[in-house]
Amino acid sequence: MSRMNYTLLIASLLAITIAGCSRDSQDATAPAAAIPDVAPADLVLRGGTVATVDPALGNAEAIAVNGYRITAVGSDDEIAAYIGPETEIVELNGRFAMPGFIEGHGHYMGLGRSKQILDLRNVTNWGEVVSMVAGAVDKAQPGEWIFGRGWHQDKWDSVPEDAVDGVPRNDSLNAVSPNNPVSLGHASGHAGYFNDAALEAAGIDDDTPDPPGGTIVRAPDGRATGLMRETAQRLLSEAIGIYQGRLTPEEMEQIDRERVVLAADEALRHGVTSFQDAGTSLEGIEFFKKLEEEGNLPVRLYVMVRRASNEVMDEVLPQYKMLPEGNDFLTVRSIKRQIDGALGAHGAWLLEPYADLIETDGLVLETVEDIERTAEIAVKHGFQVNTHAIGDRGVREVLDLYERAWKTMDVDGKDLRWRIEHSQHIDPVDVPRFGQLGVVAAVQAIHGTSDGPWIPTRLGDERAKATSQPWRDLFNTGAIVTNGTDVPVEPIDALASYYASVSRMMVNGERFYPEHAMTREEAMQTYTINNAIAAFEEDIKGSLTPGKYADIVVLSQNLLTVEEEKIPDTTVDITIVGGEIKYKRGM
Repeated sequence: MSRMNYTLLIASLLAITIAGCSRDSQDATAPAAAIPDVAPADLVLRGGTVATVDPALGNAEAIAVNGYRITAVGSDDEIAAYIGPETEIVELNGRFAMPGFIEGHGHYMGLGRSKQILDLRNVTNWGEVVSMVAGAVDKAQPGEWIFGRGWHQDKWDSVPEDAVDGVPRNDSLNAVSPNNPVSLGHASGHAGYFNDAALEAAGIDDDTPDPPGGTIVRAPDGRATGLMRETAQRLLSEAIGIYQGRLTPEEMEQIDRERVVLAADEALRHGVTSFQDAGTSLEGIEFFKKLEEEGNLPVRLYVMVRRASNEVMDEVLPQYKMLPEGNDFLTVRSIKRQIDGALGAHGAWLLEPYADLIETDGLVLETVEDIERTAEIAVKHGFQVNTHAIGDRGVREVLDLYERAWKTMDVDGKDLRWRIEHSQHIDPVDVPRFGQLGVVAAVQAIHGTSDGPWIPTRLGDERAKATSQPWRDLFNTGAIVTNGTDVPVEPIDALASYYASVSRMMVNGERFYPEHAMTREEAMQTYTINNAIAAFEEDIKGSLTPGKYADIVVLSQNLLTVEEEKIPDTTVDITIVGGEIKYKRGM
């Protein structure tokens, strides 16, 4: 359908939404006078470059919005017909507009919580961690827990000489906080560091056995160092729950509401209009439902069900399934499972042992059999399965169990769009299976460049190069590749992850196996339309196509043409969700 015919159809039907259209170059240059009268838009952005991420539309200059949907895109002259006396006009002044970023894998409430506790992401050594804890203790009451997150020993400039497995012992932490339990989460979330007061509160001593899928790291003399890998962190859950139980339900809800607002502020400031939440309990989903009914969800959420048994899910999934309707801010149609841990914590499940810890090949956090049963339940109830797998053995096991489940349930897996979250290290033999099976590779590009300097120490150079973040090979198989940050593991900075996608540039100034870098267009697709496809939402999100949500971000520079080294200088100037301006830089 041509642009002219499309506008006539809009006028004749007195509607402002339609599924989509195409525009050829002849229509794009038609004078404004040739366009018939149309209903005025509520909002118009003009005078810039509009990347629609719709191949039928290409790039434009302006965009018109009515309500929460896009009405039209085109040249400034074409969109001038949609400007009425009440139309709000945003002058782009040469700036770059594109679909709002979709965070493809993050932890929404975790992002909010990270703003309420010690932020340890930028510490450069153990001494800084201890100093920050000491400062928090000075402000705390005796017995009050101190929480923090974000430390990563492989990013420090040094570690104490008596470190165990590259991580300090907790003696200095005990010295500054003898009466306040301390819980410090690793950046990955796959390990935690605790002082003796916390261990004692949980009843953990030198004789406590390792739980399945976890490790209580011990010094050579058998003493617990304070480091708890993977599921061992759960041994502290009851003690932390008892501490948090001092709050009333109303007080806990107020804390959670604050987290929602803090997370939204961060998301909108970084141009994120939709957020795929990688794991929320049924209780958490009920909380989100309440907020949506109140109109208090500022960012669109695609939530994965987490921490419910197979028996419970088989019973309740139908009542929790929520598909988009109208200007929807909450979708629930997927399940999150986790087969292994993280590489930094030696928890990723590998085909061969770690190069720097040869006594282990990683940890299995949830059994293959249990996840496979989840897969069958998901097929039964029409849910997507999204499984965390970082190590090459973990990825292979998930691909295998997906195939078995589809055969058992007699379904075509390609239609299900099941995902492997992270897909960080993939044996070359398994890469083609993503495209062949229709499995989505839900990656976080920023992980490759953030972790790149130390990945070879875990895997060795040869294995690291062969398996690490092979995006180019995944694209070549026809697989859908998505993008995100895994916030709060990394900051919710879509521009940083976009830059990592196209440059593979690490903080040390070297490129992380650059042969797998994405093109500018591919990187933009991974953060927009591909994320929408991975959530079955491509009809309403992911491109600036008339009829879709008016979720738009305005950037200071054109990501498709600016010099590569200047991409990190780009700023988010405006974020629009459902036709409403939710963020303006400097305001």
